[in-house]
Amino acid sequence: MQIFLDANILFSAAGFAGAVRRFVHLLLDAGHVLCADGYVIEEARRNLAAKRAGHEAEFHALLKRLKIVPAGPQGAAVEALTMLPEKDRPVLAAAIRAKCDALVTGDATHFGRLFGKSVHGVTIHSTRSLYRAVFG
Repeated sequence: MQIFLDANILFSAAGFAGAVRRFVHLLLDAGHVLCADGYVIEEARRNLAAKRAGHEAEFHALLKRLKIVPAGPQGAAVEALTMLPEKDRPVLAAAIRAKCDALVTGDATHFGRLFGKSVHGVTIHSTRSLYRAVFG
């Protein structure tokens, strides 16, 4: 399965030695392809610098294991994703463009009503719902 990681997943996996980090490594070790683009990488990098300084090594180690994909399309293609706030549209657009099977995010406020739904072939998941979908 090819899975796009939102910035908050990257932030949590790099910044905390907890459940999200273990889950990301479980997915990688099971052979799933985890993807990110420059947009989410930069957002995660900014948040790490501001809130969890000192975790750059974990962040860079994680990035080495990811498939870095091109940023999602801009303009009309992003604007068509009106079910999301403007700042979140590029995340889903990149997952769609990369032909990911899933997008995993911790952002229940903006993505929550889409959890379990497919948008242009990409199923939106929380970490919990993706765990259930992948590992039963």
